Amino acid sequence: MKTKSLLSTASLALAIAAFSASAQAQIAIGHLADYSGGTSDVGTPYGQAVADTFAWVNKNGGVGGKQLNVDTNDYGYQVPRAIALYKKWSAPDSKVAAIMGWGTADTEALTGFLAQDKIPDLSGSYAAALTDPEGVSGKAKPAPYNFFYGPSYSDSLRAMLMWAAEDWKAKGKPGKPKFVHMGANHPYPNAPKAAGEAMAQELGFEVLPPLVFALAPGDYSAQCLSLKSSGANYAYLGNTAASNISVMKACKTAGVEIQFLGNVWGMDENAAKTAGDAANGVIFPLRTAVSWGGDAPGMKTVMEISKMSDPSGKVYRPVHYIAAVCSALYMKEALDWAAKNGGATGDNVVKGFYQKKDWVPSGMEGVCNASTWTDKDHRGTLKVDLYRTKIAGATDGDLNDLMAKGTIKLEKVKTIELPRKPELLGW
Repeated sequence: MKTKSLLSTASLALAIAAFSASAQAQIAIGHLADYSGGTSDVGTPYGQAVADTFAWVNKNGGVGGKQLNVDTNDYGYQVPRAIALYKKWSAPDSKVAAIMGWGTADTEALTGFLAQDKIPDLSGSYAAALTDPEGVSGKAKPAPYNFFYGPSYSDSLRAMLMWAAEDWKAKGKPGKPKFVHMGANHPYPNAPKAAGEAMAQELGFEVLPPLVFALAPGDYSAQCLSLKSSGANYAYLGNTAASNISVMKACKTAGVEIQFLGNVWGMDENAAKTAGDAANGVIFPLRTAVSWGGDAPGMKTVMEISKMSDPSGKVYRPVHYIAAVCSALYMKEALDWAAKNGGATGDNVVKGFYQKKDWVPSGMEGVCNASTWTDKDHRGTLKVDLYRTKIAGATDGDLNDLMAKGTIKLEKVKTIELPRKPELLGW
């Protein structure tokens, strides 16, 4: 009996040791995704790409010989659920090395906790408030553990307004152009509002009172009639594509002649297909140098990653999918550096983001735009690539076919490189 008891104790000890070794052999990552909430139209392809990229990383050896243990959660775009998940991820016995985050409201709510717990968060929110690591601007609280890939919402809007001012002159229109900010009364659409209105005034626009419409699709005929009566010439759509489509369709029906400026989540190939000719001519920023199937060496890597959830290779991936692949691979390389320099802890991962200048993840050449983060400035890039949607016919049918035939096109209009002004950090 005693021998049996000793054996079972020894077996238990071995099992615990094996479990502990297995836990140590993995790097924990928290992944916040919106597959069912107010931004799920764009959250779904983005979240899928993050999951696919980390699955591909694991298939190809992981990070420093360790597998990534990715805890993906659909939080439905609800801040309380994000905070509950963060409590789990920041607990001492299950602390993650990093988080792939999502929304503006939840990311801003967690900023102070991230700094306190030393957990980096590369979010799907590009709010300028997240770009000031030291809080020197006085516009936002310090955000030393927040990162994102691409220009901020504010810098994208500044670039679109610079384009709009040139467009107005090129058309030889008289008087001041009129600009209006549109979107839900919510941290995400509101993030670039002050920056955009200040830039519009500086460029000589007449700034009209903002028009509010919800994050969900709906009947926005009233907003379109307000647009028409205000005489607005340029309108920024601050919501994700689903509700923006409702506005564009309602305004087309109401005969509103206006140039829409879409935020980065406000337009993509799926939105162009759904909106049809109502989406024709929308100007919006693209975070990557090419879209799906584009001519770039790195597109081969993107295609391989896509096969993690689509072995057939037939699913068309919108711009948000490709941007998420870039985002996840920046995180992977920061983790790589950390693993080689003291271990994949939050502090080391943050240092990993500061190691390279004009950085494109390995294997993504010609796809991800070069980024540089420093401990003083988390504006990864100030280059804004502006695109225009072109709709040349009926958009029912397969998206692959519509893109291949040129029925839907994302046409590059201009690249604007904004100056790195210290006074614009954080807003």
